Amino acid sequence: MKKVTIHALRQMKAQGERITMLTAYDATFARLFDEAGVDVLLVGDSVGMVVQGHDSTLPVTVDDIVYHCRAVQRGTRRAHLVGDLPFMSYQASVDEAVKNAGRLVAEGGAESVKLEGGADFTNVVSRIVRAGIPVMGHIGLTPQSVHKMGGYIVQGKDEEKARQLLADALALEAAGAYALVLEGIPTELASEITRRLSIPTIGIGAGVHCDGQVLVCYDLLGFNRDFAPKFVKKYVDGASVIGGAAKQYIDEVRQSAFPGDEHSFHSKALRLYPTPVPEGSTEDDESLSRIYAAPV
Repeated sequence: MKKVTIHALRQMKAQGERITMLTAYDATFARLFDEAGVDVLLVGDSVGMVVQGHDSTLPVTVDDIVYHCRAVQRGTRRAHLVGDLPFMSYQASVDEAVKNAGRLVAEGGAESVKLEGGADFTNVVSRIVRAGIPVMGHIGLTPQSVHKMGGYIVQGKDEEKARQLLADALALEAAGAYALVLEGIPTELASEITRRLSIPTIGIGAGVHCDGQVLVCYDLLGFNRDFAPKFVKKYVDGASVIGGAAKQYIDEVRQSAFPGDEHSFHSKALRLYPTPVPEGSTEDDESLSRIYAAPV
């Protein structure tokens, strides 16, 4: 089993081999996705919405990402592990950005970090890279800027904004980013960015011409019935599968069908004794009906 590195990802782009990326937040899902052959696992700040129940990614902290990175790292053998730098973990100062990126690697076990933003953050990217930490960029629809964008809105739909996103992409590559997430932009723009860059592009809502694709794992698995944006494909109706299993469990417990004999333990080396009768009690007391197991 060959470990996926940032160099392997660049080689995949050069050879025209599509890159697969999924989010993961715990060891169990990480192991399943890793065994399935996913190339990159992202501990995304999407954890704030799909795991913590927030309505945006903004409340997520560095401690949160470190915790979930540690869990995912334990379940990962082959895939490349990326940790998201959450809101305000890198925007305030370059020094703070380097420190927090270092935490994701040293404490969380991440092999690279991802941050949102374009040319305005090239100094941050270059400093983190100089510290020995690979950086994945992220432009287009950037969830940490949801209030600035006025919502989760497709970006780069007119020529001026498209040119700016292309300039952002080229600037991030020049600053040392090893890959770039393109989120919520027109297919034509994503295709041009992908053509112009030597580093891999990973699309989400950016069409088929990117070098790879990423989805939030809970979206792929259909866990949220109420969330169905155009760019998401649900590969299984996970909400019905899991809900159905839970309902069956509840029914079987209430009907004493679970646990069955095949789920129970037995021993012939045990004898049953009545519990001691408290002084002053009668044989009619409930205590006489209670028993405990003791070895012979």
